[in-house]
Amino acid sequence: MSGIETLLPYLDKKRSSESPTIIVDSREAKTAPKIVNCLIELGVNVKSAPLKKGDYILSDQCAVERKTVTDFVYTLTRRHLFDQLFKLKEVYPKSMIVLEGYLPIIYKFSHIKPAAVWGAMFNLAKNGVAFINTKSYKETAEFLYVAAKQEQIVEKRKPIIHAFKKNDTLSDAQIFLVSSLPNIGGEKAKLILEKYQTPLKAFNNIEDWPKKVHGLGPIISNKVKEVMNTQYKKE
Repeated sequence: MSGIETLLPYLDKKRSSESPTIIVDSREAKTAPKIVNCLIELGVNVKSAPLKKGDYILSDQCAVERKTVTDFVYTLTRRHLFDQLFKLKEVYPKSMIVLEGYLPIIYKFSHIKPAAVWGAMFNLAKNGVAFINTKSYKETAEFLYVAAKQEQIVEKRKPIIHAFKKNDTLSDAQIFLVSSLPNIGGEKAKLILEKYQTPLKAFNNIEDWPKKVHGLGPIISNKVKEVMNTQYKKE
């Protein structure tokens, strides 16, 4: 079983001195500066980048979408929220949504029945999108901090920006293909393709990645070779 079963990792002084990194969507950083400042005060290494989906990336498997309770209720009138979260979960299996604010406020919305809100939450939950309710931006920051520590320090997962599958152009498809490899992500995929021009040439020259592509060391290239050369076994 992955993860932890006790609070000991949080109580260990040596572990608590380690600082996690959280990638924050650049738009979210502008609209929620209090959360960013609070994360920095907690000791988080905050990096800002334009994200296609999600507001916070905690690891290669975990991303978080943040909504205030009011915003969440209003978005129920538009289908895109569900599509956005389901697409996020396809790339980050541990995706979740943080609902910030006083949840019972939904009863004050005269134009939307509370049953619709509960139904939407159930629909997302049964499809594997977890909900976390926080009362304030401080609680949101504290949750993100603890979650990032568990993902990165306890489970040894690094925050990575993954590319999302697109059908817009052939270049998008190529970036998505290369970025899906372990520890690559969208930015490194672009560097690889710029150097080797095609995914096939890149795959045929994995041995040279550490020498030819900035930021790619032997650990990453060896992991990619393992994925490319290991025989598939049905689980």
